[in-house]
Amino acid sequence: MKQYNRRRFLQAAGATVLIAPLHHVSSGAGGHNGRKLNIALCGLGVYAQILADGITASKFCRLSGIVTGTPAKAASWKKKYNIPDSNIYNYSNFDQLAGNKDIDLVYVVLPNSMHKEYTIRAARAGKHVITEKPMATNAADCEAMISACREAGVQLGVGYRLHFEPYNMEMKRLGQEKVFGQVRLMEISLGYKADDGTGWRTHRALSGGGPLMNLGVYCVQAARYVSGEEPIAVTAQFNPIVNKEVFAEVEASITWQLEFPSGAICNSTSTYTAGVDRLFASAEKGFFELSPAISYGPFRGRTSEGTFQFPEINQQAAQLDAMAATILAGKPLPAHISGEEGWKDCRIMDAIYQAAKSGQKVYIG
Repeated sequence: MKQYNRRRFLQAAGATVLIAPLHHVSSGAGGHNGRKLNIALCGLGVYAQILADGITASKFCRLSGIVTGTPAKAASWKKKYNIPDSNIYNYSNFDQLAGNKDIDLVYVVLPNSMHKEYTIRAARAGKHVITEKPMATNAADCEAMISACREAGVQLGVGYRLHFEPYNMEMKRLGQEKVFGQVRLMEISLGYKADDGTGWRTHRALSGGGPLMNLGVYCVQAARYVSGEEPIAVTAQFNPIVNKEVFAEVEASITWQLEFPSGAICNSTSTYTAGVDRLFASAEKGFFELSPAISYGPFRGRTSEGTFQFPEINQQAAQLDAMAATILAGKPLPAHISGEEGWKDCRIMDAIYQAAKSGQKVYIG
């Protein structure tokens, strides 16, 4: 298959990956005028370790603190990352962050249902906040988080790593610039097999739901940034549960159909019963797709004209550097990674669950 012909490849790649310009950041000691953004990770699960590696690889961030309820984790992270005792917190003394000038931002990496509480507490402590996806378990909680950060005068971001990943940003460009004409059909699905359970993710009180609240947010996001539109209606179906012991509280698989103002539609499944990682778009004059598409890579891109390739990047480092550079420069985070963006996703996921439960089409206001 021929190589996808994209003019001025490297220049265009840079333009689509970093939304916030970095020209104002010092290239010397790192950070803005030599300063780095001091980050405390709140919750030290599997993804926190990936984020810590991203912080280590970044130019403009420093892992300065941790929040954990597990003393053994506190000890091991202290040793590995040389974190002083004064920057190690648990969930009881969390609010004492307010007096710590060595921490600028709290990155909330807790189970979904805890995002709201610790975002609001961090904001009241005067710290900027990044929270993982989904932003909360429902749109109403997102609104409370946004209000708390606004009242405290701090910034609220959501960890949308794929907004800084070149393959996904190329899919966004191809769709929104209508390189192959108006997008008509999208098929975006993500799933993996979890027959033995997925820890806290199968407990509704912590997760807020099943794979939709873990994997489905990526599918909703991709449909929005490829089309450049907000969906106006959704239908949805819960899929059969084979292992009722593991999935007693949450769905094991869910499928939905989004409708957009242009007439485009998007079919998606998020599942814990099968492996899938695909983003496909069919437009008036051709198609474009990624598979793998949404995971940590390596990604593979293809269009009706041939393949396309970008260098693999550290997705977390790219996300953190772009967000840190903006905050250090005293500028507001762009809308596409803000709390409002997280609210938009949760509003759509609320509608998906409503449609699946009711069996009716739900219109998204």
